[in-house]
Amino acid sequence: MSTFACSLVVNGQLSAADSQEPPVPWWSFTKTVLAATALTLVRDGLLSLDEVVLGGPFTLRQLLKHEAGLADYGELADYHAAVARGDEPWPASEMLERLDAARLRYQPEAGWGYSNVGYLYVARVIEARTATSLQSAMQQRVLQPLGVTSVRLAKTPAELADVDMGSAAGYHPGWVYHGLLVGTLSDAALLLDRLLGDSLLPAELLAQMQERRVLGGPLPGRPWIVAGYALGLMQGDIEGDILLSGHTGAGPGSVIAVYRCITDAGPATCAVFQKDAKEGDVEAHVVAALRHCH
Repeated sequence: MSTFACSLVVNGQLSAADSQEPPVPWWSFTKTVLAATALTLVRDGLLSLDEVVLGGPFTLRQLLKHEAGLADYGELADYHAAVARGDEPWPASEMLERLDAARLRYQPEAGWGYSNVGYLYVARVIEARTATSLQSAMQQRVLQPLGVTSVRLAKTPAELADVDMGSAAGYHPGWVYHGLLVGTLSDAALLLDRLLGDSLLPAELLAQMQERRVLGGPLPGRPWIVAGYALGLMQGDIEGDILLSGHTGAGPGSVIAVYRCITDAGPATCAVFQKDAKEGDVEAHVVAALRHCH
């Protein structure tokens, strides 16, 4: 197993960062930034969490919480085969057709199912309501206000040339249909720490962002005693009555996990990246680092 990289923020202060720190793929930690961007639209009265979007029958809240009844393209064997072959990404319309995405798998809010398609729809809502590109909306509404301006949305393999992709050199970011953010681990830790502790969102909306659906008890190979999902946030209870909020992201060649909790020393956020790793192993590194702060 490869060595892991770690970045830690305690009480708002970043531990010494490597000036040569390479960008890494944020994979599904991008969902947290998408959710934050959408919530700034709610904050500004441009969108409501409980309005039906994109012709429905689901709401923004249900999309953000994976409660909309949508399938996920990760269940398509052809998708994984095409990525492994290095094929050009399918147009989004083709992916949705292959998935029969218009057919809901359950009635909204009646169940739960992790769906990258749901976050593709969130990205489309953001672009429609801001009348700008997803990159611009994220930059203007989240990345700039939180001071992580070097983070960017990668759209072509060339835009991953300076990114540590592990064993997935040549990967096409177009296979991540909701968009793939790339940035340093330090930026990932700072973004989450500031998002959950700063003034980007008013207190009431930040509280709603952290209202989770409990998904069950311990998961094999993962550190959670209780697992849950809120609005763009995975939330897991670990031993010691500690709640971690953040997100794990996995893709070809690497895993990233970014989580925040309140410790005896104050709020602490840890981001860990590891190549050719399992999600649970990377999460365990995060838990160990945050326990050290507790």
